[in-house]
Amino acid sequence: MIDLRALRADPDAVRASQRLRGEDEGVVDAVVAADDRRRSALSGFERARAEQKAHGKQVAQARGEEKQALVAAAKDLSGRVKELQAEAAEAEAEVERLLRSVANLVGDGVPPGGEDDSVVLETVGAPRDFAAEGFAPRDHLELGELLGGIDMARGAKVSGARFPFLVGAGARLELGLMQYAMSRAVAWGFVPVVPPTLVTPEVMGGTGFLGAHADEVYRLADDDLYLVGTSEVPLAGFHADEILDLSDGPLRYAGWSTCYRREAGSHGKDTRGIIRVHQFTKVEMFSYVTAADADAEHLRLLAWEREVLDAMGLPYQVLHIAAGDLGTSAARKYDCEAWVPTQGRYRELTSTSSCTTFQARRLGIRERTADGSTTPVATLNGTLATTRWLVALLENHQQADGSVVVPEALRPFVGLDVLEPVRRR
Repeated sequence: MIDLRALRADPDAVRASQRLRGEDEGVVDAVVAADDRRRSALSGFERARAEQKAHGKQVAQARGEEKQALVAAAKDLSGRVKELQAEAAEAEAEVERLLRSVANLVGDGVPPGGEDDSVVLETVGAPRDFAAEGFAPRDHLELGELLGGIDMARGAKVSGARFPFLVGAGARLELGLMQYAMSRAVAWGFVPVVPPTLVTPEVMGGTGFLGAHADEVYRLADDDLYLVGTSEVPLAGFHADEILDLSDGPLRYAGWSTCYRREAGSHGKDTRGIIRVHQFTKVEMFSYVTAADADAEHLRLLAWEREVLDAMGLPYQVLHIAAGDLGTSAARKYDCEAWVPTQGRYRELTSTSSCTTFQARRLGIRERTADGSTTPVATLNGTLATTRWLVALLENHQQADGSVVVPEALRPFVGLDVLEPVRRR
């Protein structure tokens, strides 16, 4: 959540941020009013508590009937103190509840607008001219079926729509991609992690995924646990309620996990193939840094994402995401979208977000400063590989006979130079 002191000092800046996101500005006024009530209630409680302490000293010194009268008054005063304490606690909880409904402050220079207003910062590589090569490209599902690598029909039979089986070449390609991504992350100094994929409401809410995006999350009601849509969530919770030592630089983790998303708002979108599925695999980078280093770390994460995209030989573009398309926790986000030939457009493969101190405040993650005090850290995340990458890899590296050339960087991890069509079984 945002810093209450910052909101109190400059509520107009928070209103402007909410406005950029297309979200409710009125919540800022509600927080200010609730904070006034909280401070008033706390002041009343503290005065009554001081009076109670002074009264206690009088009781200790009194004798006889005077003492009896003072004891009776002390009981009344004790009841009033408890009432005021309860009022202060209730007011504190109301401020916390309202403050959690305020999204992170949008970073300086983030483009205004919504989903269609993100700014293309750079385009890398040129799409293949399949017409010049003399054949029409197949889409990733047709290729996956030719290779015996993607089976949507059996996935639907077993689990329902949007649950694919990756088999043979499909499984090898995904596993190779994830292993390659993790090997690069380790080379850059990330600690590899295989995290839990079920988390508590405190951790899911602490990362900002139970607000506007709660309908995207699978919940196990009987256990009060949530299935994660990214290992960002358990990695953010990894250091919850801890004081970190960042004197030697950022703490960086790379999580490899299965991820789950309900895709509740995507009815009718991307129904063919594996572009938008309920279950997928992802390698996610996650960094804990000082607040002052957040912007620089964000650019580092983006550079690492681009290094993997370059190694895959994919044409792509880098986008600065508009304010109205940011997640609740993100102050700034960059996406990389790869060219998908059969769709004639770029589709998101990576996303990296700076959450500044927003998640850390919710999760109680702080660092020890030079003067011995503590302050919230900044958290950042970035995608390094996901199942969706198979869409771009298959379509961009296909050959006329339906085979697919494996990018050179992946060959040691996939164990093949070319994925060949197989006879359907």
